[in-house]
Amino acid sequence: MKKSSKISLCGMMCALSVVFMFLTGVFPYATYALPALAGLTLIVLVVETSKKWAFIAYLAISLISLLVAPDRMAALLFILFFGYYPIVKSVLETKCKRVPEWIWKLVLFNAAVVVTYCLMELFVSMEDFWAMFGKYGVIGVILGILFLNAVFIVYDIAVSRVITAYIHWFRPRYLRKLR
Repeated sequence: MKKSSKISLCGMMCALSVVFMFLTGVFPYATYALPALAGLTLIVLVVETSKKWAFIAYLAISLISLLVAPDRMAALLFILFFGYYPIVKSVLETKCKRVPEWIWKLVLFNAAVVVTYCLMELFVSMEDFWAMFGKYGVIGVILGILFLNAVFIVYDIAVSRVITAYIHWFRPRYLRKLR
């Protein structure tokens, strides 16, 4: 692929991701779903260009989403996990065996949850969070973390299937000229 084609593809995927991030103001309950969709656009860049180009696009989307995304929590979620995860996923799945791969993925996810929580305390009132989990105490927090890990595993499997569908179904039918 020529450099000009890579630049235009990155621009289109960045624009699409920024639209998803901007829509967090239109659909306020999509705080988690829209950053995840914005991150999925980077799959195209990982497959068609390289991890380096995808990472540069991730940085651009992160900066722009901080400026234009109405929902700061959605922007944080994109920056701290959903944006770079498809890139890291491709690295882990090519370099690691299955068990260490999942260990690294879970460590990365849980670290992102802790950092996101700490940063959310700076930007968002966490009184509602503690009111919800305070009545359940430590057991509620542990169950919440276990639930988040289960959701992450489902998300990872879904991302793998989206990648497979892109490579084996969408790409051969619609993107033959990119190669």
